[in-house]
Amino acid sequence: MKAHLHQRFGAAVSETDHHDLWQRSTLTAALVGRTASVVDDAGAKLERYVISQFPDGVRVERALVSGDEVLGE
Repeated sequence: MKAHLHQRFGAAVSETDHHDLWQRSTLTAALVGRTASVVDDAGAKLERYVISQFPDGVRVERALVSGDEVLGE
């Protein structure tokens, strides 16, 4: 899944929890773009793709953060 999200959406993806469990994983994906609407659209497409791959159970949380918020400005 990490490779698919990177190849398909250009997302940076990391496994961030449940490393010791065989059939469970928590992935964090990051997208970057020039405008909030571009990133939000890409995030929505990524979300729909993940849900389509795991119709029996997936939970998706999304947040949009500006560069200023990341830098604490």
